[in-house]
Amino acid sequence: MQRPIGYFSGITIFLAGVVAGILTTRSTPEQTADKAGRDTGATPAGSQPAGSAGAIPETAASPDLKRAVINLESRLVAQETAAAARFAQIEARLDENSAKLAEVPSTAQIVSAMEQLLSKTMVSLDDRLTTQAHSIEVLKTTVSQTDSLLERVLESLDSLQTDSESSNTTEDGLFSRAV
Repeated sequence: MQRPIGYFSGITIFLAGVVAGILTTRSTPEQTADKAGRDTGATPAGSQPAGSAGAIPETAASPDLKRAVINLESRLVAQETAAAARFAQIEARLDENSAKLAEVPSTAQIVSAMEQLLSKTMVSLDDRLTTQAHSIEVLKTTVSQTDSLLERVLESLDSLQTDSESSNTTEDGLFSRAV
């Protein structure tokens, strides 16, 4: 990232030189009239030759030019500093984002984790279904044993009742004869 900043400062120095060149070659109306007089050999009305004491020296524009160049250089330095700070912020954010991106698991890792989780869930569900099926078989066996036992109890009660009825009828017959 240092190369773009170096190009930027090189371009700004070049532009500062172009502006300084334009400002130094810029002619004022008096200088234009003075040049016209030198070319023809005559001096314009109200003006004196270049070597006389009343002539405006070229250094009169120099303080304004120096101020403009200094102002331009200071703005350039401020812009360069701001750009460098902004580039540093962007680089820091890029580094931070790349670190965060490196921490994010890949799609293959996510799929693998989901497959493992699904596999564990399926094994757990299979175990529970096996346990449920075994419990149902035990209940069926228990119900059939209970039915068998209940049938024997009912048969025993039925046989007792028939035995009891036959002995009651004989006892009733004995009671009826005795009375």
